Amino acid sequence: MNFYPTERIALFIDGSNLYAAAKSLSFDIDYKRLLTLFGSKGQLVRALYYTALSEDQEYSSIRPLIDWLDYNGYTMVTKPTKEFVDAAGRRKVKGNMDIELAVDAMELAEHLDHLVIFSGDGDFRSLVEALQHKGKRVSVVSTLTTNPPMVADELRRQADQFIDLASLQNEIGRDPSQRTQREQRQRPDGEPPTDEFEPGDLIET
Repeated sequence: MNFYPTERIALFIDGSNLYAAAKSLSFDIDYKRLLTLFGSKGQLVRALYYTALSEDQEYSSIRPLIDWLDYNGYTMVTKPTKEFVDAAGRRKVKGNMDIELAVDAMELAEHLDHLVIFSGDGDFRSLVEALQHKGKRVSVVSTLTTNPPMVADELRRQADQFIDLASLQNEIGRDPSQRTQREQRQRPDGEPPTDEFEPGDLIET
C-alpha cells in the first residue's frame, strides 16, 4: 500500500459491500486491526461505516456490530431499509447507502489528503474522479481474486491505488479459532450471548 506518513486519511466503508467481499474470501474482518493498520499509514482522521438497518425487526444481527463500532473509533452512518414489491410480486428490501457515502466524502475532502473507499461498486467511479479533481488521492479496497471479481473495472482503473482485500487478510483478518470458541459458548437456543458479540461474528443484511 502506498501511503505517506503526513497524509490525512479517512476510511469510507460500504458495510454490506465489504462484508460480501470478505465473505467471498472466507475470512472475518477484525475491525480493531483494520483501524490500527490504516492508523499506522498516516494521520487517520475518521473511519465512517455505512449500513442500512431494518427498523421493524425486533432483533437485527447487525445491531450489536453497529454498537461495537460506534464505541470503538468508527463513525456510524445508518438509515432504515425500505421494503417494496417488484413487478413480479416479489418482496424486496432496499438499503443503498451510496448517496450518503458520496456526500460525506465530498464534504470532508477539504480536510483530507487521502480517501480510502471500501467498495467495489462501479457507481463510485464518478465520486473518485470528482475527489481527484479536488487534488485528493483515492484508494479503493475490494477484491479481484473472486470469480467474478467484486470490484468494477472502471472503479479500479479510476482509483489512484487499488488494494485487494485478499492481500490484507493476514493484517486485518480474525483468527478462525476465535469464532469457534465463541460458537461453543452459545446459549442452548443457539443465540450468541449479547455481551460476547464481536464484529467478525455478525452478518450484514
